[in-house]
Amino acid sequence: MQIFINTYGTYVHVKDDMFQIKIREEKNKPVKINHIAAHKITSFVMSKGAALSTDAIALALKHNIDIVVVDYNGHPMGRFWHSKLGSTTKIRKEQLKASLNENAVFWVKQWLENKLENQADFLQDLKKHRSKLHAKLDEKINAILEFRSKINSSQSTDISAIADSFRGWEGSAGRQYFDALAICMPNSFAFRGRSFRPAQDEFNAMLNYAYGILYSRIERALMLAGLDPFVGFMHRDDYNTKSLVYDFIEPYRIHAERFVFRLFTGKKINKNYFSSFTGGVSLNEDGKAFFVAPYLEYLDSDKIRYKGRLQTRMNAVQLEAHRFANSLIEG
Repeated sequence: MQIFINTYGTYVHVKDDMFQIKIREEKNKPVKINHIAAHKITSFVMSKGAALSTDAIALALKHNIDIVVVDYNGHPMGRFWHSKLGSTTKIRKEQLKASLNENAVFWVKQWLENKLENQADFLQDLKKHRSKLHAKLDEKINAILEFRSKINSSQSTDISAIADSFRGWEGSAGRQYFDALAICMPNSFAFRGRSFRPAQDEFNAMLNYAYGILYSRIERALMLAGLDPFVGFMHRDDYNTKSLVYDFIEPYRIHAERFVFRLFTGKKINKNYFSSFTGGVSLNEDGKAFFVAPYLEYLDSDKIRYKGRLQTRMNAVQLEAHRFANSLIEG
């Protein structure tokens, strides 16, 4: 299981070789204590304001449990990771070489084409119960597939020469996609397209949080496969930017988008899950408590078909990360 710790003042330490989690939810109320065996945990995701003992860190490292520190929006700030590199050094050398040659173009095209195909498929699904929007959704689907065709037909083998075009086509397709989602949303949660930091509406606030959780899971999958999350192929290698995470996540953003969209259109969202502040909207503690458990079940328990077999969404991501890493060292 993945443990999310969002409550300020929570303390995680070790007792009797088990994790002990102490939570004081309100002042002058008794402390809530949970004990969890290490073998039941895959990761801790901790917001600022919680405390973690070195014994807890050591027990987590012993059992290969990921510890991620995230910001308020769920985006990973850092993590504890074991020091046993295994084949990581060889993989990362080949990853760096690939980022500078035609392999980068090959993989970026795959990731972006899959992303745009997923977007078009989702909009196609939305047509089933929206007969009045068929023409508009078809227009958006065709536009997205046109940008996919441009990416597919690119003949360049130099990623530095084509990256700007790829980013431009992907961004233009994204605007068509979110315009289409916007016209399918309930009036009470209308939005005008993507907004990031800060989110300008409730849909974007929840989607940003869903992406944040997914970033952390993608980063972990890459690291388990021996890859360096900072050496990307398309996204710029800016200071402290996990470029490969942003590259590799592209086909999997659809998991966050489908899940969040269906919460809103299924009338499961309460305005009380959000807080407004100057310039934006954020998901508050009640919203996070509502959102996290079913989202993790969607990622970690629900099955999809992957290469002819049923896999959870995150198992499929992990298998793809290993396939990518293996392709680098196999040449």
